Amino acid sequence: MTPVELSRTVLHAVRRAVDAGELSVSVPERAVVAPPGPGGCGDYATSIALQLARPAGQPPLKVAEVLRPHLLGADGITDVVLTGPGFLNIRLDRGASDVGLVREILRRGDRYGYADRPDRPDRPDRPDRPDRPDRPDRRVVQLHCPYELRAVVVAEVAARLLRSQGALVRVSAEGFEPAWTSVLGVVVDAVGRAPAELPVNVRPVPAPAGPAGALALGRDAGRWALLHPAAHDRPRVGDQHLVQRESNPLFRVRYAHARARAATRNAADLGFTAQPGPLADPAPELLAALADHPRVLAAAADHRASDRLARHLVTVADAALPFLPTVLPRGGEKPSAAHRARLALAEAVGTVLAGGLALLGIDAPDHL
Repeated sequence: MTPVELSRTVLHAVRRAVDAGELSVSVPERAVVAPPGPGGCGDYATSIALQLARPAGQPPLKVAEVLRPHLLGADGITDVVLTGPGFLNIRLDRGASDVGLVREILRRGDRYGYADRPDRPDRPDRPDRPDRPDRPDRRVVQLHCPYELRAVVVAEVAARLLRSQGALVRVSAEGFEPAWTSVLGVVVDAVGRAPAELPVNVRPVPAPAGPAGALALGRDAGRWALLHPAAHDRPRVGDQHLVQRESNPLFRVRYAHARARAATRNAADLGFTAQPGPLADPAPELLAALADHPRVLAAAADHRASDRLARHLVTVADAALPFLPTVLPRGGEKPSAAHRARLALAEAVGTVLAGGLALLGIDAPDHL
């Protein structure tokens, strides 16, 4: 069970409790699931009971007690523990959950983690189709940034993230330079001063100006230099983003992607392909990072924080790099179901890294 599927399962539990007359609330559109916080346990936790307590007119712990049996009856859930004021801590069937996660990533491709359309839960929204007036339920967001390179890049990527979550977004800037498009590939919808009712709402710490600025780094390294630091941190735009070394986070992310793609090519030469299945030697940190991808995308969109996605890609890459050398048979080994399962996980890594880099506007080369 993936986090997206678990979120749906939590909503189904609420709906069953409402249908049974145990709760008198409107079923929310979304249930947030995330790794447990301090004092929690299991694989994921949700605060849905705290969210529903006031409209239900009951204490959060009582709401959690109502929801617990409905969750325990769901496939893939082995235990539900209540902690704190009413958090539901959920333990999954890890074997089935891991296989389902890899299968879901490969099925969704680069759009793994994108929000589902409310009317078609089997089809993700199209972030490259912002002009959908037939969707009155879509969130409409106007981003306006000052005449400054980093602000424009951050706003453009924030728009990509918001569109991945189903929002309709328009980006405007108070000024713009043609070189920002020709070098970094940045595009906005409008340029000029906005009406008084539309203040600047994207204003990160500016990037250093001068000949050694982000433009001198080229598209990929330049964008990474501006997007990887948090908005309140001043970005460094030196040559450290160009070095092909482990000290460079961008290099590690792109190298992990290239290694994952190379595993697929080499496996084809050996005559086998990927098939999701149980892993004899699970990679828990890698699987947890992949499972967290939808939550990271949603949070990055909500907070207009491209740095959250950039740092998450580094986490995925760092967890993947020790695993990738174990994918292919060694010595006289013949390809087995275990190798096919590991190859499927490697392909899932490549898919998540490629999709995340694409949202940042950065190329993910198959060879590095």
